[in-house]
Amino acid sequence: MSQLARLPSCIPIPLNEKELKDLVSKSKDWAIMHGIGIRSKTSFSEDFISFAPFILLPSTYPRKEFQKAVDIQPTLNELMHRVAHNEQFLRDTLQGTIKVDEFTGKLYKIWQTVLDEGVTQPLSLGLVRNDLMLDSLHTWKQIEFNTIAAGFGWLGPASLNINRYVLEELGHYDKLQNLPENNALTGITTGLLEAWKIYGDSNAVILMIIEDVTYNICDQRFHEFELKRLNPKVKLIRKSLTKVHEEGSLTEDKQLIIDDYVVSVVYYRSAYSPEQIPSKKEWDARLLIERSQAIKCPSIQYHLAGTKKVQQALAKPGALELFLTEAKKINDVREVFTGLYGLDFDESGDQAIQMALDDPERFVLKPQREGGGNNIYGTEIRDAILKMKDSKERTAWILMERINPPFSTGYMIRPGSPNPPPLVEMVSELGVFGVVIGDSEKIMVNRQVGHMLRTKVSTANEGGVAAGFGALDSPYLIDIE
Repeated sequence: MSQLARLPSCIPIPLNEKELKDLVSKSKDWAIMHGIGIRSKTSFSEDFISFAPFILLPSTYPRKEFQKAVDIQPTLNELMHRVAHNEQFLRDTLQGTIKVDEFTGKLYKIWQTVLDEGVTQPLSLGLVRNDLMLDSLHTWKQIEFNTIAAGFGWLGPASLNINRYVLEELGHYDKLQNLPENNALTGITTGLLEAWKIYGDSNAVILMIIEDVTYNICDQRFHEFELKRLNPKVKLIRKSLTKVHEEGSLTEDKQLIIDDYVVSVVYYRSAYSPEQIPSKKEWDARLLIERSQAIKCPSIQYHLAGTKKVQQALAKPGALELFLTEAKKINDVREVFTGLYGLDFDESGDQAIQMALDDPERFVLKPQREGGGNNIYGTEIRDAILKMKDSKERTAWILMERINPPFSTGYMIRPGSPNPPPLVEMVSELGVFGVVIGDSEKIMVNRQVGHMLRTKVSTANEGGVAAGFGALDSPYLIDIE
């Protein structure tokens, strides 16, 4: 597809400069006063937040394609749940990666330990997010499937709220009907509450695993506040893995105890990258949790199922048929997969290495990491490949066909940015949330619960808002033939 493909603005732009300056000023205040906030990484203080970067006007999206992305989420939930509970597939897929990627190797060791000891809690809770980009006006391609710390359950709906406010301020009341409803926060916290009920102890708490320093505080806290709104009797406590190591213990029947509370559900908003599990005591805490009766979100096998290597393995011919039986589901999933290639020491791996060297601009090089800022793009791919092509390190990476999304034009509002802001060329990435609860035999809960949209300037490679690359946005649905 030509990179010149373009989606129209939801209203005529540019806006009048005086009107724009006033609107931006009010919108910044509206964002801060309605919880669209993030702590500064450069001047951190628990006492201050700034508004999170946002797109002033919602970005247009094809209505039919948006619905397709929403509709496929339960199938993807089912797929990843079954992958997580297929021991042989995970072993075969990750056997090379765990030898060269220390972080994945340590996760795998925890998984092996609890399997050898006997799994204490067979149920898993998945609060997941499937990230997609348009590769034409009528084709979605998957970026990744997040099984741990799938954030923006609050900031997704909050983006809808601020875009609705902006359209109302501009007098475009007739446009509001094209902003799709987004109940991601309630959907995700309802999933937590369902797992808490399944555990069966009305006095037990939910434990959120957090970073030592939390920047994305609003997104995390609003989950806690929404949980309290849904059921005031449920208590949520926040602890780092360091604190879990210091304060956590298991009873004789493997109940997890922290601060004299029984923990029913453990919800990870950290522990997805090496710097978040920096020493043996944090790894010991991760193992302690996994050995317990608490329902984990994610369980260790869910965490492993979310690795890039598993994503690449599922794209191989015949892989989906191991987990899905309906032809339509298989075809629907296969349609959203883009080209994914392993870099193993075999014929296909050597071919992928050569493809990357011949045409690096065609690909993205991805490691087993979450959270943004880890991928390699463009000519830097060639340098990275040449450095690792003869070492085992290459097997820890995958090569993904680069997606060329349609452009849009709009106003990106960031702390410290000029007012009035300039119009910029942008591209967007849609994330669709899912909730799934079950064990290796049965899926008890499976649904799609909302969405989020991140938008970045078209020249930026990465798009994470928390990582500092993108901005919050929401879809404005239009009909495109």
